[in-house]
Amino acid sequence: MNDKTNGRPVIVVGGGIGGMAAALALSQLGLRVTILEQTAEIGEIGAGIQLGPNAFAALDALDAGAAARRRAVYTDQLVMMDAIDGREVAHIPVGDAFRQRFGNPYAVIHRADIHLSVYEGVQHAPGVAVHTSTRIERVEVGADGVRVIDTRGGIHEGCALIGADGVHSVVRKALVGDAHRVSGHVVYRGVVAREDMPDDLRWNAAAIWVGPNSHIVHYPLRGGEQYNLVVTFHSREKEEWGVREGSAEEVNSYFTEICERPRRLLSKPTSWKRWSTADRDPVERWGRGRATLLGDAAHPMLQYLAQGACMALEDAVTLRESIRATGGDLDAAFRLYEGKRIVRTARVVLSAREMGRIYHAKGIERQVRNSLWQGRTPERFYDAMEWLYGWSVACCMD
Repeated sequence: MNDKTNGRPVIVVGGGIGGMAAALALSQLGLRVTILEQTAEIGEIGAGIQLGPNAFAALDALDAGAAARRRAVYTDQLVMMDAIDGREVAHIPVGDAFRQRFGNPYAVIHRADIHLSVYEGVQHAPGVAVHTSTRIERVEVGADGVRVIDTRGGIHEGCALIGADGVHSVVRKALVGDAHRVSGHVVYRGVVAREDMPDDLRWNAAAIWVGPNSHIVHYPLRGGEQYNLVVTFHSREKEEWGVREGSAEEVNSYFTEICERPRRLLSKPTSWKRWSTADRDPVERWGRGRATLLGDAAHPMLQYLAQGACMALEDAVTLRESIRATGGDLDAAFRLYEGKRIVRTARVVLSAREMGRIYHAKGIERQVRNSLWQGRTPERFYDAMEWLYGWSVACCMD
């Protein structure tokens, strides 16, 4: 592999799941890496996320799969329920037949646990330095290197730059400069202790109750000792992209039409975090020269396919394989990486928007939705999921 780094590190902006995965992937090529993280401590906030088989394929390629598997909860099925009448709309078994089809399980995990599983690998990786409390202000991309300037005037020089700094990416602003798209959809997230979860809803499933302009998701975490609870609704207010504390009163005001069984869940969290969500329209390029984007900085998406973290993990592995394929030519590797990722991630972004419409159908559209999957066999569901869950490191460069 050609060494065009001159001993300088690749600078990764952002120490979340995507940034850590990128650092781990690059270290596996023998590259030095400097991670710049704005928070004072390394870690993740939030609650649960879902991991499809494609995420496990990426984790295995990063040698983080075993750690993630120890911390994950393996569900028996994916279930969609109608929140108005309480009837089952669809269920997809994700047991042995699912694993045989896709080579990996479907699981749920606390966001902090998946982050830790990758970060543990970073901590043992040679040549990776992590700088916390470092908020970047601007970036400069030159012909053979990059400079990153932080808000305290610190200058960080490297051979290349990866912006993994999330949905409010400073690096994206410099490289692409596009505007975000506020969805008007608000997400509340909370965690419920097992003993507070209604007995008849302690399902070993990733379950969604779909209603008009709203839905509720729940699934177990941390060995079933906790349950992740997520509620989503179309806001009546003019929303701005961001996170703040929420209120039970606001949540309940949006779920007046649903039946009693899922409604009981709304009183269970002791505190809520409120996310006003946004994504960005897909673009045809992410970077220039020795600079590119990864994870939410590259393709921020709505949550309706549960693929945000999964795509970031795929990105990291594909970036590594692109550098391998180009013999270490970072300019060529970054463009190859973008070429392999942009269309796939754009499909996920656009599909997530459409899935949100399906979840939140009302009137005759609700009836159409409820009829879509009647009588569908597991194999037909798996066929429909092949494009998403069938990803692997072996095919990521195809």
